[in-house]
Amino acid sequence: MQFQQLTYFVAVAETRHFTRAAEAVHVSQPSLSQQIRALENELGAELFSRARGNIALTDAGEALLPLARRILADADTARHEVQELAQLRRGRVRLGATPSLCTGLLPDVLRAFHDRHPGIRLLLEEGGSLDLVRGLARGALDLALVVLPLPAASPALTTVELLQEDLVVVSSARGPRPGRGGSVRIADLQGEPLVMFRHGYDLRELTVAACRAEGFEPSFTVEGGEMDAVLGFVRAGLGIAVVPSMVAGRFGHELRTTALARPGLRRTIALAHRSDVAPPRAARELQRVLLATRKD
Repeated sequence: MQFQQLTYFVAVAETRHFTRAAEAVHVSQPSLSQQIRALENELGAELFSRARGNIALTDAGEALLPLARRILADADTARHEVQELAQLRRGRVRLGATPSLCTGLLPDVLRAFHDRHPGIRLLLEEGGSLDLVRGLARGALDLALVVLPLPAASPALTTVELLQEDLVVVSSARGPRPGRGGSVRIADLQGEPLVMFRHGYDLRELTVAACRAEGFEPSFTVEGGEMDAVLGFVRAGLGIAVVPSMVAGRFGHELRTTALARPGLRRTIALAHRSDVAPPRAARELQRVLLATRKD
């Protein structure tokens, strides 16, 4: 029994006409009839009644029809699955992420993805959430790791919460530890020299808002940098900074990390893509790897 024979059998069963069935499957009518006869011979039963030119299914044909349809559907599903897996041998994923996530989360995740799919090119765009949302909207990114809540004017995006990050205070390992008793209150940041991120940077907005909620404006010694620059300035002793704990943990021997006193500061990171366009196959696989990092 061959897939081709089952395809011809289903075509005749649905059209109840050999010539129209042959046209539907793009084969000559004699070839189709020959394959149907070969199938009947193999099964040892006639599948069609051909009385006076009227084509009808026999009992054997009625029994075979649902099975044949299921076999052909399963074969089609298998074909598509294999083709999609084959596509992961090459291609690209365009991923956007905030600089802190590029430093903290992504190195290990992208390494795991690359080990599984070495033929997929990873194109990374680093930026603030607002910039990444714009990149998704114009189709320049397949996926993006953004900070929730999204800006009010954001396009229609599908988001899945990935993780929540605690923020901590980092200072030079050579300088005094800020705060008292092993933690820092937001109020303790008043008058402290802060190394501050550029405008539009999520961590800047969060830190400044927390200080203002305590009734003071923060003091900056250096401002305008990205994550690597800010950490470098802190290591040099130019001030302290509020950063994600995931980032601070990677520089334990160079920076002193101090927790923020309760309730502290946290931010929610989500994986986003456009709602009106499904991500490509390779991007969906990276999405699966990223979502596997979620902690229950």
